[in-house]
Amino acid sequence: MIFILKNLSVFIFGGLVYGGLELLWRQSTHWTMLITGGLCFYLLYKLFSKFPYMPLYLKCIAGAVIITMIEFTAGYIVNIIFKMNVWDYSFLPFNLMGQVCLLYSLLWGLLVIPIDFVTKFINMLFYRTSV
Repeated sequence: MIFILKNLSVFIFGGLVYGGLELLWRQSTHWTMLITGGLCFYLLYKLFSKFPYMPLYLKCIAGAVIITMIEFTAGYIVNIIFKMNVWDYSFLPFNLMGQVCLLYSLLWGLLVIPIDFVTKFINMLFYRTSV
């Protein structure tokens, strides 16, 4: 039961923080971004927990790739297939079908720095309370 609660908490936390970042950056968000953010954070949490001593620069690269892939997949489903028009990056250089762009991929890589810190903090909390 603790395993399910921990994973669900990580997912929800990631979704809420992602939505909050969108509100700060764009002044709007969409419910699909809460799911996307939850999935991104959950996968990065699992990766960084499994490889805690991975160099930070590799975590940044892996995080940028993972988040960009999830963003593209979510964008393709939400914006292209379902035509919900949640976002469109076609006006930015180096974009892929208007769903992701190089600028945001680089920003996702930088966002991994605090994500790594939060991952370590969450693990410290869970290991401390489960002992």
